[in-house]
Amino acid sequence: MKDLLNEESPLFRQIKEEIEDQIVDGRLKEDSRIPSTTELVQFYRINHVTAARGINLLVEQGVLYKKRGIGVFVASGAQEKLREARRRDFPRRYLEPLLREAARLNISDQQILALLKNFREDTDDDL
Repeated sequence: MKDLLNEESPLFRQIKEEIEDQIVDGRLKEDSRIPSTTELVQFYRINHVTAARGINLLVEQGVLYKKRGIGVFVASGAQEKLREARRRDFPRRYLEPLLREAARLNISDQQILALLKNFREDTDDDL
C-alpha cells in the first residue's frame, strides 16, 4: 500500500482508488480478501468510518463483496469492470487537460503525437 493523505482528494476516495489500483494491476485477484477496515485504519491512521466508506463504495459498484464475519473480497470480473470504467473515463480525465494545455501552448496534434511517441520510447522500461 502507498501513502495516502493527499490534500486533493477525500481520504475515503483515496482508499477506494488504492484498492481499485490494486485490482486493476492484478495485486488483488478475484475472490481474494482485501485488507480489513481495521487494517486500513491502523496502516493509514485514519478513522474507521472513512475506511469503511471507501470500501462500501466499491461494494455498491459490485467490485467487492462481503462475507459476513469473514471479510471483504474482490468480486468476479472486478478487474475488467474497473478497466472498462477507466477506459471510458480516460479521455475526460487525461486527454482533455492535455489538449487544453496544448492549445494554450500552440502545440499541434502532430506535435503531441511525436512527443507521446518520443516519451514512450524514452520511458518504455520504466512504465
